[in-house]
Amino acid sequence: MLSLAQEAAALPEETAAAATVAAPVVTGSGQLNMFNLILHASLPVQIVMALLVLASVASWMIIFRKKSVLDGAARRSDRFEERFWSGADLSALYRESSQQGRSINGIEAIFEAGFREFARLRQKKSMDSRTQLEGAQRAMRVQLAREVDELEHNLEFLANVGSISPYVGLFGTVWGIMISFQGLANVKEATIATVAPGISEALIATAMGLFAAIPAVWAYNRYSTKVDRINVRYEAFAEEFSAILQRQSHGDDH
Repeated sequence: MLSLAQEAAALPEETAAAATVAAPVVTGSGQLNMFNLILHASLPVQIVMALLVLASVASWMIIFRKKSVLDGAARRSDRFEERFWSGADLSALYRESSQQGRSINGIEAIFEAGFREFARLRQKKSMDSRTQLEGAQRAMRVQLAREVDELEHNLEFLANVGSISPYVGLFGTVWGIMISFQGLANVKEATIATVAPGISEALIATAMGLFAAIPAVWAYNRYSTKVDRINVRYEAFAEEFSAILQRQSHGDDH
């Protein structure tokens, strides 16, 4: 009888403890309170969440910045190619591109590098036309690589966030669930009300990992495709400009 009385007295205490655990994560309407879930999570889970938030913020900053960079590169390429193929004098275009204090990039920078090297080699009377053309092509390849490298800057970060964030969130979830089940060791009778709060806190980490990863993966795929298209465009211009320089060098020889 005494044992039954002690167990009966312990039940209200356990019920109260379960209610206390569940209370921070449930609002008056019975809905989950995300802020309380994060606030009452264990320290390792909170650290994981903080890292995921920082990764997400950095990703969105890169996403908006990279969109501006790629759109600007496409617009500048359109404007320069329009002037280039309109029949403008190459020397005049070069003087305009090489003006002091003027920042150039993209196709215009490739043109400026190739024409500068071509003009420098052409001043040397001992240089034949083939050497002049090879020098200009080499200068354009180097500049093209620099331009593409600038466009690809920070894309690796997006790829890393997209691939790693779900696993970081999963680590937080596993850790949170471990803590929740460890807390059940002191409870004689486990109920949903006892387990649910801890598991909910843990699952928030996985949700935040996906929230950080999905935009990063989408942006990486989209921007990688754009960079590839711009790279093809740069290479095509370099080849076409090489053909023009070749005809010009052969004309000088004759």
